[in-house]
Amino acid sequence: MALVESSWHAARFLAPLHILSFSTLLGTELYQSFVVVKVTHQALPRSAFTTLQKRIFPIYFRIQTFLVFLTAATIPPYGPLTLRDSKGNWVPFAVAGVTALLNLAIYGPRTRKVMVDRIHQETRDGRKPDDTAELSEDMTRLNKAFSRTHAMSIHLNLISIGAMIWWGWKLASRLDVKP
Repeated sequence: MALVESSWHAARFLAPLHILSFSTLLGTELYQSFVVVKVTHQALPRSAFTTLQKRIFPIYFRIQTFLVFLTAATIPPYGPLTLRDSKGNWVPFAVAGVTALLNLAIYGPRTRKVMVDRIHQETRDGRKPDDTAELSEDMTRLNKAFSRTHAMSIHLNLISIGAMIWWGWKLASRLDVKP
């Protein structure tokens, strides 16, 4: 009887934390990916946009990774033990966790480094961002590297968002809505 009572209390505590962490995670992902980036790209000069992005994305990737794990840890009724109950429970968190970690540890830092390297190469080449002269070999190489790493980072982020939307759908489908 004591185990049943304690798990009931744990579920009552975990459920609100889970909803808060999940909604914060998905909201942060959507806002950063589709609002902040678009608005700052349109409103700021390229150098200011680059400076902002190289500072904001490491923070975003840390928050995203933390919130994925916090959301997984607060699944009611038993926290992370609930994940083992069915594949449908752990797969979205595994996908979101792996993609967030890849962006945090690999593709985010690579993209940031190449972005900074391109700025330095523009200085070495004596170019302005809107210069129409032919690009140097080094700049062409850096542009290709940036395109690859940035595209990978974007796709990983979108996969993480998709996994969390999948989880949100599963979560919402469990609601007992009475007409």
